[in-house]
Amino acid sequence: MPSFQSIFLAALILAFGLKLWLLLRQMRHVWRHRALPPAVFAARIPVEDHHKAADYTLAKSRLGLLHLAVEAGLLLAFTLGGGLQWLNDLLLPQFSPLFAGTALLLGLFLIGAVVELPLNLYHQFSIEARFGFNRQTVAGFIADLAKQTLLGLGIGGPLILLVLWLMGIMGEAWWLWVWGVWMGFNLLVLMLYPTVIAPLFNKFTPLEDASLKARIEALLQRAGFTASGVFVMDGSRRSSHGNAYFTGLGKNKRIVFYDTLLTQLNPEQIEAVLAHELGHFKHRHIIKRIALMFVLSLVMLALLAWLKQAAWFHAGLGVVSPTDATTLALFFLALPVFLFPMTPLMSLYSRKHEFEADAFAARHSQPEHLIAALVRLYRDNAATLTPDPIYSLFYDSHPKAVERIAKLEYYDRVSIPTQPI
Repeated sequence: MPSFQSIFLAALILAFGLKLWLLLRQMRHVWRHRALPPAVFAARIPVEDHHKAADYTLAKSRLGLLHLAVEAGLLLAFTLGGGLQWLNDLLLPQFSPLFAGTALLLGLFLIGAVVELPLNLYHQFSIEARFGFNRQTVAGFIADLAKQTLLGLGIGGPLILLVLWLMGIMGEAWWLWVWGVWMGFNLLVLMLYPTVIAPLFNKFTPLEDASLKARIEALLQRAGFTASGVFVMDGSRRSSHGNAYFTGLGKNKRIVFYDTLLTQLNPEQIEAVLAHELGHFKHRHIIKRIALMFVLSLVMLALLAWLKQAAWFHAGLGVVSPTDATTLALFFLALPVFLFPMTPLMSLYSRKHEFEADAFAARHSQPEHLIAALVRLYRDNAATLTPDPIYSLFYDSHPKAVERIAKLEYYDRVSIPTQPI
């Protein structure tokens, strides 16, 4: 039988080889279709904007190649390179096992963040700036980074400490206790994010445009949706990209528009975008995804509980003196390697939800308005209209632009009847 080390290496080569192949396919396909936009966009997207979208995609893809190399290098260094064992040996004599384990896991996250920091800086201040999207200052970037780090330590530290404590005292059923804590933590974050976490990074002000607010409130009333308010976020402080989203649970639900989006779209188009987001709500997509996450996390924790007792798992990944913390670290380092081939299933699930939300928007607003909004967003955000089909199959959480517009045009032609909400 091959050793687990051999199996891991084979899986790693397969996963990263597949990622590289997909990225190179994407780059070739976008370059080959750079000359002209697809026929459905010929009268909607100027050729120069199509060129910009292709060049922007290619620039991000070239950086993606470097990201792949860094990701693979870090993974090998922490596992087969003995980095995790070295870090564990360094920390254990300095702290109690519980605090040493917490420091180990936090240290892994911090090392990964430091190594990737130059790539993130290049993306923000070279690529985004070159294509006219960056509005972030260096001081603002550093401030955001400091807040993210402190927030991660403030939330992640106690959570890791609690998980390791449960692993140590709850016997064989520890993974069920950890699952309960993980569920509660995620629900708490979803509830607190709109009013506690998000305002640490952005300013949220109530929507002031009276006519637009009245249009939105009428749509919300028709949909039976209650929210704690409609807010505008100062997204333009960092980027010219536009977006809109729902956030929060229960009475803390908020509708948030980027201020950039409000300048890009007219009121009819904004209403259509909001109708799409309402489609996610009415189809219970958020609840379905939370439920799926909880089921998958339960399965993963059961697998982790089994691997915790497997000497071959630790030895095969470079750890000779395993602890609960090294088991957690190895699991979350190695798991993505084995799960990557399943990526298309999650992407397909997400695209299905997007089509359902578009159909809802077509019933409760005008399809032509959502088409116009999407075209404007594709153009202003320099989204490629010609992704490689296989790359898109793996990665894209939204349908390809051509498919999405074709479906909405069909809805516009057949005038699908409004259904009771």
